[in-house]
Amino acid sequence: MFQLKDKNVVITGAASGIGEALAVQLAQQGAQLMLADIDATGLERVALAVGAFGKACHTLVVDTGVEADIFKLASYAEARMGSADVIINNAGVALVSPIDKLQTSDANWLMNINFWGVVHGCRAFLPQLKNRPQAMIVNVSSIFAMVSMPTQGMYNAAKAGVRAFSDSLREELRGTSVGVLCVHPGGIKTNIANKARVIDTEMLQVSADGMRHQFNSVARTTPEQAARTIIAAMQTQKTRVLIGADARILDWMYRISPHKSSNWFSRISRRMTPKEKV
Repeated sequence: MFQLKDKNVVITGAASGIGEALAVQLAQQGAQLMLADIDATGLERVALAVGAFGKACHTLVVDTGVEADIFKLASYAEARMGSADVIINNAGVALVSPIDKLQTSDANWLMNINFWGVVHGCRAFLPQLKNRPQAMIVNVSSIFAMVSMPTQGMYNAAKAGVRAFSDSLREELRGTSVGVLCVHPGGIKTNIANKARVIDTEMLQVSADGMRHQFNSVARTTPEQAARTIIAAMQTQKTRVLIGADARILDWMYRISPHKSSNWFSRISRRMTPKEKV
């Protein structure tokens, strides 16, 4: 078992959603926390909630799309807490754009946070983690690493990249004290859709507001449920975990037929989406 009591845990994207739920539940487990997010107000709110459990909680405003910010976070965490035992690379954003209307600036924005933010988070914290008797990297990917959706090309690519990167890193660290857990959530009731950068939804035959409403109505798993699943996977030192019944179903579809699963998923989604004028 991976014991979390008194562990030094760093969480990115900690001001809301899964990151916030992880912060609260890890504090309940007795972990000491370093919380990072670009949302200063949200960070302060979460830190106050975590402080009620009496464990040390530090915060730093960080843009995980900026490499220097992540290395600054690693230095700050080490100075405040000592070497990290766990880094949870959780921060993520969403982008809705067909490939033929994709702008390089939007693609770079998403990839810098969703993919490079994970890579740099691992690189920045590995020297600390390797010094610990038992340490862990938790990288949040998505079920979209396995199945893909129209208008989600960059998100799919980033999350598939996180999956492959995590698998490679795990092999590099085999035989060391550092484990790697890759997390694949399905639809989680967070603000990711509400805060998504929406370029064009014509292909989906739904407005931006309609798309957000659809996501919020079908996302069944709460951040608190997701956090409990992730923490259980950490404690049992799993290397991979699916979150939500939808993630398990889509993973099953992918295992049955990798080359058809995205088409099946897209067709099901189209049938479930009420059509409207965009």
